Amino acid sequence: MSGILAVISEYNPFHNGHVKHLSYSKQLTKADFSIAIISGNFVQRGDTSLVDKWTKAEMALKAGFDIVLELPTIYAISSAENFAEGAVKILNSLGIVDFLSFGSELGEISPLNDLANLLYKEPKELSLLINQHVKTGVSFPRAREMALMQYLGGHTKHKQALTNPNNILGIEYLKALKKYKSPIKPITIKREYSEHNSSTIKNGIASSTAIRSLIQKKKNIHTLVPFETYELLEKQIQAGQIVPSLASFEKEIIYALRSMTLPEIAALPDVSEGLENRIKLAANNCNHLNDLIQSIKSKQFTNTRIQRILLYALLKITQKDMNASKRTTPYIRVLGFNKHGKKIVSAIAKQNPKTHIIISVKKFMENNTDNHLRNMLSKDILATNIYTLGYENEPVANLDYTHKIVEI
Repeated sequence: MSGILAVISEYNPFHNGHVKHLSYSKQLTKADFSIAIISGNFVQRGDTSLVDKWTKAEMALKAGFDIVLELPTIYAISSAENFAEGAVKILNSLGIVDFLSFGSELGEISPLNDLANLLYKEPKELSLLINQHVKTGVSFPRAREMALMQYLGGHTKHKQALTNPNNILGIEYLKALKKYKSPIKPITIKREYSEHNSSTIKNGIASSTAIRSLIQKKKNIHTLVPFETYELLEKQIQAGQIVPSLASFEKEIIYALRSMTLPEIAALPDVSEGLENRIKLAANNCNHLNDLIQSIKSKQFTNTRIQRILLYALLKITQKDMNASKRTTPYIRVLGFNKHGKKIVSAIAKQNPKTHIIISVKKFMENNTDNHLRNMLSKDILATNIYTLGYENEPVANLDYTHKIVEI
C-alpha cells in the first residue's frame, strides 16, 4: 500500500476550508489513501468540541477521508508541542504514512523548517535568550517568540511564521518529525481565506470559530460547510447534543477546584510559580467561568493556558500523567473508516504486529497489560462521560464502550 496522506486536525466543525485543504493535499501528493487524526471531545485551546468525536469522524469520512483516528485526550488538550508530538508518534507507529499535510498562514515549508531545526537543536545562546524573556514575566510562547526573533535578526518570513497559530503548530509538527527521525514527508497548504479565530467570511469559507459563533446565535451556516456536515450538525442540534463551550461545565470545574487541595492543584500540568494559590482563591470566590479565568489571568498566564489547566482539573489529568504521555507511544484508536480504511487497518497490523490498534475499548481494557496505555485510554473514557453531561438531552455515559465505529 503506497501513497498515504495524513492530516492532523480538530474539525470543530469540518468546513469548506477543510475540504479545500484535503483536495489540494491529495492533488499535491497524488496520494491514493488518506488518514485523519482528530482531537476528541475536548480541544487544544482548552475548550469543548461542538459535537462529539464520532460525529466529527463521520464528517471527515463523508468529506473524503478513508479512516479517522482519535488523538488521545491527554495530547489533544495539551500544549502545541505535546499535541504535535502525540499525533506524530501515532503516525510513525502506523508505519505506512508517506505525507503529512498541514495548513499554515505562511504556506511555505522552508521558513517553518528553519525554525523547527533551531528549536529542535536549541543552541545555548537561544536557551539563554528564552530564559531572559521568561524572567520578565511574559508567557513562555511569547518569550520564545521574542528570543527567536533576536537570535535570527528579525527576518520577515520568520517573524510571520512566529505570529500565527497554524504556523506555530506547523513548526511543532516539523520539530516532532525531526525528533522521532520520521520518514514522513511534510507539506503545507496556505490558508488563503480565513485566519484562525477570524470572524470574517469570504468566498464561502469561515473559520471554525466563526461557524461555532453563528451556530450559537442560531444563524444559518449551510453555505460554509459541506452538505453532509450541515446535515450532521442539524441532527445534533435538534437532538440537543451539542456542547458550545467550556462554560457548559463551569459548576463542575469550580466544584473540582474547590474540592482539591493546594498540592493537588499544584500537581496539575502547566501550574507553576505558585499559580495554585491564585487558582484556589479564585475558585473559592467565583461562581462563573469567565470570572474565574479573569481572576487567575496575568501577563504570564494566558486565557488558553488557564482553560487547559481547568480542563486538567475537570478530567483529573496530573503532571505525572503528562510526563508518562511524553514517554509513551500512543495506541491507535479507530473512530471510523470506509472500505479503503479497513484495508489501511489491515496494512498497519501487517506492517507492525505489535501496534496497539483499538477497535473495541472493552477488549482493550480487559486484555492489555500496559498500565500507561490503560491510564491514557481511561482519560478518553472519562472525557466522554463528562462531555455528555453538557447535552440538553440523553447525557448517557460509557459511549466509548457502546458507540459503534462509524462505517461509511
